[in-house]
Amino acid sequence: MFNVELTSERIARERLETRRKREAERQERIFKEKVRTIGVDVKALDMQVEEKNAREEAARTEEAAYDAEDRRYNFEACVHQNRQKKKSREMGKALMNYRHQHQMPSTRREFDLNDPDCYRKLDPGDAQMMLPGLAGEEQDSESRLKRQKEQLREWLLCQQKEHEEEMLRQKMEGWQYEQSRKEMHDLAVELHKLEMDRKKATAVAVKDYNLAAAEARQTEEKEGNKEYDGSQQHALDMVPGMCPSQDRREPPESLQQVVQFQKHQIEEKKRTELEKKQEGDLYNRIRLDSVHSALLMERQQKRLSKQLRRIQDSTNAQLAQTRRQQYVTTFSRTVCAF
Repeated sequence: MFNVELTSERIARERLETRRKREAERQERIFKEKVRTIGVDVKALDMQVEEKNAREEAARTEEAAYDAEDRRYNFEACVHQNRQKKKSREMGKALMNYRHQHQMPSTRREFDLNDPDCYRKLDPGDAQMMLPGLAGEEQDSESRLKRQKEQLREWLLCQQKEHEEEMLRQKMEGWQYEQSRKEMHDLAVELHKLEMDRKKATAVAVKDYNLAAAEARQTEEKEGNKEYDGSQQHALDMVPGMCPSQDRREPPESLQQVVQFQKHQIEEKKRTELEKKQEGDLYNRIRLDSVHSALLMERQQKRLSKQLRRIQDSTNAQLAQTRRQQYVTTFSRTVCAF
């Protein structure tokens, strides 16, 4: 039978042979005393040195090419600059030649600017004279100056009159302002006076109420002390054996006296409640009177404020009307002057 070898087997066999050959070379390099060096692979180092030299050579070649290209660009720029300068010089020469040939001073319509006295060198007959009545001469200059002076005088008089009217208007405004200020001051003083009167009346009412309450309280305390002392003495007199000097008299009817004492206490309590009620009614009446007075004062103050505002509005309206009339008068005079 034929011996058929597959491609994969052939590749594997070649790789194995390559590894065996490489291992044999390594062993020969290691075990051979002449080329053996402990810890260093000389062949690998030589290859690294060659690669480094190749890289440096490539860098030098690239740098040389860049320098050559830079020199070429500089040379082209210098050539272009020289061409531009040469072209500019040629254009300047051509312009000067054209001016010398076609733009001589003798061919100009106007006088030569480089020779201002050229018109003096001409003959009187050749000089161009301006006809009378044309632009540049004025026949009625005297009348024009006279009209200008009259117009200026009218303007000055108008301005002086406007200034006087303005001063009068300012004076009137100042007088009206002073009048309104005085009225406002009088109203403020009156309002302050009313406020002080209201506070004074309130203070007097509170003082009277406090005095009345203090007097009522003192009277009540005095009466209560008197009644308490009398009731205590009466109770001691009614109890037998409490007073040695009266032990021999007949004992009073204790039940009737106790009932009378209780009635007296009930009446005293009613009287106290009535006094408290009267005191509360007095306080409420004083408070209502104070509130009523305060409301009246507030209404009067509002009425005075409205009156003051009305006066101020009328004054402002009059001032606005006066200013409007002055503006219309000034504008009409200005239009008439023009």
